[in-house]
Amino acid sequence: MFDDTLIQQLAAELDHAEKTRTALEHFSKRYPGMTIEDGYRVGRAWVALQVAGGNKVIGHKIGLTSRAMQMASQIDEPDFGTLLQSMLFTAPAGQVLEIPASRFIAPRVEVELAFVLKAPLKGTDVTVADVLNATEYVTPAIEIIDARIEQFDRHTKAMRKVFDTISDNAANAGIVLGAGDERYHADPLTTDLAWCGAVLKQNDVVEETGLAAGVQGHPAIGIAWLAHKLAPWGESLRAGQIVLAGSFTRPVAAKAGDLFEADYGPLGCLKFKFV
Repeated sequence: MFDDTLIQQLAAELDHAEKTRTALEHFSKRYPGMTIEDGYRVGRAWVALQVAGGNKVIGHKIGLTSRAMQMASQIDEPDFGTLLQSMLFTAPAGQVLEIPASRFIAPRVEVELAFVLKAPLKGTDVTVADVLNATEYVTPAIEIIDARIEQFDRHTKAMRKVFDTISDNAANAGIVLGAGDERYHADPLTTDLAWCGAVLKQNDVVEETGLAAGVQGHPAIGIAWLAHKLAPWGESLRAGQIVLAGSFTRPVAAKAGDLFEADYGPLGCLKFKFV
């Protein structure tokens, strides 16, 4: 297990990587004995640095929700990270949101649903029904993932390990939500969330389609799981927080000039461009 000095050192390296837009080599390569718990401790230390610098925690994200991604990462459960105020972009209805590409190193776009909570969820006995009852509304969301730790080793081309991804705040870098339009809000108690779907276009070409059922069968399952996982850390999901339930499409690489359109049908459409 990493000692506190190493945890703080690696968190500082991540902070510098984000500020300079320069990806780091794999922590797991430098420290072969790294564990999943080490990864979460590094990620928490990085979040603490952001908060100390004036940033604010606004919620959480769940990643690696598909079975294929878990098998590729050699784990049998999802991972999770923290959403910060600096990561939030809001897309006005019917307009194209401009996102600075310079904010990221190697951004990729994922299609998700976000749960906005009206009541806290705490402990290891939280159920899917509890999640639905504690949710004010569910809304379309885009997660922008990024690699402050390089995805592929620059020398061996080996893919990074799950320990690296977890320490890198589960690769979270941005979130796009609809701005103040109730057409984007789905009632969690009356909407069949598993059958909510989306079509993702990149520069007018359909790159991905998917249903929220691709997230463990129902997107609320991951929210309950996250409440269980946070409990041993003395943490919980709080009223007012946003929770990304996990992607139901593959990540699509983005660069400056790319225009994206995520059409969720009756739940609305998110349009954004990297500039």
